[in-house]
Amino acid sequence: MTLIGRLWPQRGLLVLLHRYVGLVLALFLLIAGVSGTLLAWNDELEALAAPELMLAPAPAGAQPLDPLLLRQQVLDRFPGLELPYAALHIEPGRSLMYSIKRRPPAPDGAVRDDQAFINPYTGELLGTRKWGDLSQGRKNWMPFIYRLHTSLLLGVVGTYLFGVIALLWTLDCFVGAWLTLPPRAQRQPAKSWVARWWTAWKLRPVAGYKLVFDLHRAGGLWPWAVLLVIAWSSVAFNLKEVYEPVMRAAFAHQPGEEHYPLLDQPRLRPALDWHAARATGRRLMVDQAAQLGIHIHSEDSLAYVPALGLYIYDVQSSLDVMRTHGVTRLAFDGDTGAFKGRWLPTGGAAGDTIRSWITLLHRAAIGGALGGWPIKLLVSAAGVLVSVLSVTGVWIWARKRRGRLAQARCAHAERNAA
Repeated sequence: MTLIGRLWPQRGLLVLLHRYVGLVLALFLLIAGVSGTLLAWNDELEALAAPELMLAPAPAGAQPLDPLLLRQQVLDRFPGLELPYAALHIEPGRSLMYSIKRRPPAPDGAVRDDQAFINPYTGELLGTRKWGDLSQGRKNWMPFIYRLHTSLLLGVVGTYLFGVIALLWTLDCFVGAWLTLPPRAQRQPAKSWVARWWTAWKLRPVAGYKLVFDLHRAGGLWPWAVLLVIAWSSVAFNLKEVYEPVMRAAFAHQPGEEHYPLLDQPRLRPALDWHAARATGRRLMVDQAAQLGIHIHSEDSLAYVPALGLYIYDVQSSLDVMRTHGVTRLAFDGDTGAFKGRWLPTGGAAGDTIRSWITLLHRAAIGGALGGWPIKLLVSAAGVLVSVLSVTGVWIWARKRRGRLAQARCAHAERNAA
């Protein structure tokens, strides 16, 4: 046997790994699959569950108010609130959500709501909620499902736990695919290697164990690439300590906010106010678009980072793959307006382009010709399939375990009889 042959895992070992890693994953992936199927339609389900918060039909002939005026109205409505962010993108018929958690504690120590929903046509406060607090009823159904999907409702511990599960799932994708390959023939086979592998892709028209086995095997093969993307993007969301080193070692990345130097003291009040900052961002983005040869579709957001003394201005451009929002980004000095850097969702560096595509596919948030309900249906189907693979995997293990136990009892009886 060659050195590679000695080091390469034997099929029996891979079978054991797939079996017991799959058992560990099963319950987690069942929860993630069902909740992920619902989250693919998050915007639609949020509107159904809490239309009084999410929907803001435009009056006849009305135009949205200036987003910076809406931001100021939120500040006026919630005294003491710190709001280093302005949403510049207004989706027709939808409310604007502002985070209101950065404000002084309630005098009585009560837990306050942390999200406010504003009618962008009138400035009216439509309502508030404590994100994810199921005790508030239907307006938190989808945030509750999101928390379940990302952390099992366990906070930071659950986030890391799901990250480890996602990493095991990613590795198991390769193990499972390897196990579908036909084993090395001991003699010249009657069929070619490809013909023998093709049987793993098919569902036999039989009922019972064989059908369940085929559902598990073929159900993991046909959408294998999609399942791998979802698994690895889950690592990106929940276990950056693994995702970042691996991807940065393999692919180039653009400098992000972490590469800008921290100020000795946070600059809480920049010389440029929000109106001047927006005008500066628009001017600088037009210059960048001309240099890059890209098109700007709409503004998305403006944020200020006191620790860096920088404004961050985002637009949706021809480089974005997101359905509604954009993260074509530039940074400029909060006092002077001097350009400091940019970040592009695609086309800037391979690692960032990959991250944009896989995370937005995971969230069913891809726009353009590939986006909308087709991508939502694809991600929903993947969520259902993950659940099916979990259930069928456990069923196959339980069936084989019963068979092994029955054989062991028979062998034991035979020995006692002898």
